[in-house]
Amino acid sequence: MVSELLEGSTLRDQLLRGPLPTRKALDYGIQTARGLAAAHEKGIVHRDLKPENLFLTKDGRIKILDFGLAKLTQTPHTSGPATPTLSGGTERGVVLGTVGYMAPEQVRGQVADERADLFAFGAILYEMLTGERAFHKPTSPETMSAILNEEPPSASQIVPGTPPALQKIVQRCLEKSPEQRFHSASDLAFALEALSDSGTAPTGSFTTVTSNWRWRWIVAPASAVVALVAVAVWLELPPATPVVESVSQLTNDSQTKAGSIETDGSRIYFNEGPSGSFQITQVSVNGGQTGTIPTSLVNAQIVGLTADGSSLLVTVSAPVPTQVTLWSIPLPAGDARRLGDSHIGNASLFPDGRLMYTLGNDVLTAEKDGSNPRKLNGLSTDGMAPRVSPDGKKIVFSTTAAKGQGWVINEALSDGSSIHPILTAGPGLPGSVCCLRWTSNGKYILFGGQNAGRTDIWAISDDKPLLRGVPSALRLTNGPVSYDYFASSGDAKQIFAIGAQRRGELVGYDSTAHAFLPLLGGISAYDPTFSRDGKWVAYLSYPEHTLWRSRADGSDRLQLTYPPMVVLFPRISPDGTKVAFSTAEGNVYLISMESGKSQKVIDNTLGHPTAPDWSPDGNLFVVEFGSTDAQSFGGDLMVFDIRTGKLSPVPGSKDTIGPWFLTQDLLVAISSDQSKFEVFDFKTEEWADLISSADKFANWETSPDGSYFFYETAGNNPKIFRMRIKDRAAEEVVSLKGFRPVEDPYLGNTQLNVTPDNFPVLTRDVGTQEVYALTVKWP
Repeated sequence: MVSELLEGSTLRDQLLRGPLPTRKALDYGIQTARGLAAAHEKGIVHRDLKPENLFLTKDGRIKILDFGLAKLTQTPHTSGPATPTLSGGTERGVVLGTVGYMAPEQVRGQVADERADLFAFGAILYEMLTGERAFHKPTSPETMSAILNEEPPSASQIVPGTPPALQKIVQRCLEKSPEQRFHSASDLAFALEALSDSGTAPTGSFTTVTSNWRWRWIVAPASAVVALVAVAVWLELPPATPVVESVSQLTNDSQTKAGSIETDGSRIYFNEGPSGSFQITQVSVNGGQTGTIPTSLVNAQIVGLTADGSSLLVTVSAPVPTQVTLWSIPLPAGDARRLGDSHIGNASLFPDGRLMYTLGNDVLTAEKDGSNPRKLNGLSTDGMAPRVSPDGKKIVFSTTAAKGQGWVINEALSDGSSIHPILTAGPGLPGSVCCLRWTSNGKYILFGGQNAGRTDIWAISDDKPLLRGVPSALRLTNGPVSYDYFASSGDAKQIFAIGAQRRGELVGYDSTAHAFLPLLGGISAYDPTFSRDGKWVAYLSYPEHTLWRSRADGSDRLQLTYPPMVVLFPRISPDGTKVAFSTAEGNVYLISMESGKSQKVIDNTLGHPTAPDWSPDGNLFVVEFGSTDAQSFGGDLMVFDIRTGKLSPVPGSKDTIGPWFLTQDLLVAISSDQSKFEVFDFKTEEWADLISSADKFANWETSPDGSYFFYETAGNNPKIFRMRIKDRAAEEVVSLKGFRPVEDPYLGNTQLNVTPDNFPVLTRDVGTQEVYALTVKWP
């Protein structure tokens, strides 16, 4: 094997001595860009460009080395002995490259083209100018997260005097979206050469022997100026699509955060704490220490902020919101005031302070104090209140597509007329949507797009000509942080969002150690269900909600379901051979623990069935059907006979939720306000009160052996209790004060589960949830 003899040193060796002079960095940059252009013209992408792979010869030439990860992007024109043997591609999902120089698409394991090399080039040019790496964190995962979500400090911040035009070139190379970078290495080389010709780099000598020397003095500088102006104008053009330029973290209190986020321009308001015990918290738009807004309301959840910032609109409900009341809380402090006398679903505000809220699937408007409610005829939503545009003239809301196939985002006039879809589920779009918001200038509609348990921020232009030739919906963020709730700043230049890096630790309470200890190795799992003999367990991956099964010691793991199916409420059959579960789409399945073969047994034609629980003999399970009555909260319980496929209603079960079999003849469910448990006797067909609590109940479950009923209270001091079924004797097991349960992206709170030896199991939040500010460059 023969290779070229190169004498000199790598660019990394040069950078170890510090930043390079601007003219030298520009010279090396031009040579590198030209070399990349030559490779790209042959259809070759390097994919591992870094200072170690750029060699500087003694005569000042740059050589691009190590094409070990290179990819051929076009079919060679010839075949035979001279045809390159380079692989034509790499599987999707495989991360290739060097951390710190990989483009965002490489970090995500997506297909990388020539523009990935331009991103790496931008990181190298940044390092040549500043002597510092553009993306460098203590660990590789943190560096990869920075590549996806952060912008490096501008070169002029580190090295004052860096030419602004050169800085713009670096920034364009480092755009997160490939579409926003230079279209080709040739374009990049042209931009750099234009700067060099304008005087940033040394110029060549000239002579006076020709008769047209005066013209050279005039034409050459003029051409350089024209080129420089052209490049400067091109660099200053706004992006064709919105781009998140930087992300900064505003809070660092390690508290669980959830619900709507609002801002008055100086403060940001959001909810903290576990479900059932929410508090209202605030922080400056510049970040810093958080503080609590005092209120006598328990579990108040923010849904809006008046235009003048004088009061928050909140809802108050039990942990599972079936009966919701609407309140106003003055800022910075004051007594809360009830708005209206109706129970509602969800709410939002008009700019003038009038109310808009849902009742079932219907939408109503009311005065500021909740009086004079009026139904908007013809308007129906998926339960979330429409959002009103900043000028008060339009609303936007989401609905479920026909036959339950996906979702639709709709726009209408604020009186409910002129309804028309603006975005419909389809390829390249998220599996579900939530949290619609307008930017403060009314030009864009923001929404949360959910996939695999993570939410990204998407934008739809409400001024269609601004986005000619690009998709109707654009994703602004792309993991690994999940931005679940967000609001636009007053000048629309920033988005304030609650960002979560989700990680759950499955833990069980050890009564001897008086502590929660990792279960199944502390895997990131949710809502486990145990077989009666204690040998098997089925659980959901967190946050993705795919179904797995394993032995009780964690061995013999088998994945049973796959995306895009989102599994809810898995329950192992009494004989340990099957799992019953519901899905986010509203269907109930049975699946084999051994083969993973599934069967749909109940569909959503009668409502939205959830939470199937087996009878002790394994022949029946009880299902909660979400109500189709707009005036009702809670649903109806029905029993499904596996042998016949027959569904039978449970008499008197209207407005009850969360059914469990206590025995073959006794069924327990909770009232719609979650203040008491009730027991249904199948022999007498009568209901009787079981347990009541002023703190309401957050979670509940029957033990695998059927001997105990466990329940968790809500409020400021949540606790887990255990009731012995045979004599109804109850005892406190553990206080959950200080325990951080995960806020599940699909169900909102952590499910309570029970081990075969009758101790509680929860999923502890070991991820992060903080408030971030995303600076956006809009077209």
